[in-house]
Amino acid sequence: MSTTPTRTPTRTASAQPSRRGDAVFAGLARGAGLLIVLALAGVAIFLIVEGAPALGANEEQLYGKESLTLYVWPLLYGTLLAALLAILIAAPLAIGLALVISHYAPRRIARTLGYLVDLLAAVPSVVFGLWGIQVLAPTLFPAYQWLADHLGFLPFFEGPATTGRTIFTAAVVLAVMALPIITAICREVFLQTPRTHEEAALALGATRWEMVRMTVFPYARSGIISGIMLGLGRALGETMAVAMVLSVSGAVTVNLISSQNPSTIAANIALNFGNASGTKVNVLIFSGLVLFVVSFIVNFLGRWVAARGQVKG
Repeated sequence: MSTTPTRTPTRTASAQPSRRGDAVFAGLARGAGLLIVLALAGVAIFLIVEGAPALGANEEQLYGKESLTLYVWPLLYGTLLAALLAILIAAPLAIGLALVISHYAPRRIARTLGYLVDLLAAVPSVVFGLWGIQVLAPTLFPAYQWLADHLGFLPFFEGPATTGRTIFTAAVVLAVMALPIITAICREVFLQTPRTHEEAALALGATRWEMVRMTVFPYARSGIISGIMLGLGRALGETMAVAMVLSVSGAVTVNLISSQNPSTIAANIALNFGNASGTKVNVLIFSGLVLFVVSFIVNFLGRWVAARGQVKG
């Protein structure tokens, strides 16, 4: 009676290197994530430690303000106002441009538009600032005069319009700077819409716009919101472009076309840090801490919305 020897399974030579490569990659990924967390914690600790002495600053150290709240509040108001105006301008344009690239334009034109939008994100902020002060501000100034003359009864256009360097001009510059981020995210999200859903809507007799409205927008809602939030974070932290364009007076107003404009936190730090000393430096760092917290909250909400949409999907 003969017995057939049984073969024991042997591992291939490539299995062990593959597992070793996976382990190395996993370790590098964890290390990169931990490094980012440590860097973020380090920035937060630095801002808290260096900004704490500002709590006891006097009026002279607070640039003439009676309290730290009165110093930071106008800057925070200007930061939020400019960023929100920028997003109101940029978001509809970015969503429309992303739709053109992903669903309407021919492939060759869509590819070219995509490259141009991506290149727009690489333009330095100083260049945007020069464009805003040399080209955009003089171009918008006649429009500001018309708004002051015909719609001056509204608090937003009360005027007087004496220069093009207004909070609205700064918001337009910020909108152009945030446009590539929102467009890129929305474009990628729109392209991930299941093709079967789009074809089913078209087969039922929907027009191209009805197909987009019924299939693309519901599927991409969380991605659109997260893209807008990330664009908002970009607008909140911009420094040089706003500092170059905006004519600052420190006023808290809703007048968008006047030369009496609130400054932003980032622009105020850039303009005053070189001449600051002693506790004034701590005051500026404390305002940077406020901007850090606001930007962190905005970006966290954007990521949370995106993650929530992926879980529901």
